Amino acid sequence: MSADLAVQKALRARLVGNSAVTALVPAMSILDRNARPAPDPSIVIGEGQTLPAAGIARDVQRVVLDMHCWRKEPSTAGTKAIAGAVRAALHANRLASDGKFHFGDCRISAMRYLRDPDGETSHAVVTVEVLVAEAS
Repeated sequence: MSADLAVQKALRARLVGNSAVTALVPAMSILDRNARPAPDPSIVIGEGQTLPAAGIARDVQRVVLDMHCWRKEPSTAGTKAIAGAVRAALHANRLASDGKFHFGDCRISAMRYLRDPDGETSHAVVTVEVLVAEAS
């Protein structure tokens, strides 16, 4: 398994296991899919990239993933609440290791709030960065 897929699984596990997040978004609506419209409400684990970490160690990388929070509403209040719950859930403690990778620094590097052109949907993009080391 790749580091980015391991991070995606760990992030989803953290979110579906957090009652503050699932009070706003049902666990079955926290997913990885490419379809519109997104379920209402939902968190869609989206685009990502894997970058080398600082230093010369080849077994450490930084995984960057966007999570898209969707809610049918004219304002951005609901998606801001979902994004805030995601932030709190991820800052609670380290992501659980899967045995193949150890997850270090997990931080939210950006949160953006958008109104969808349909005029009925709000959207937040939460960018998460995780430092990942291969287990020896």
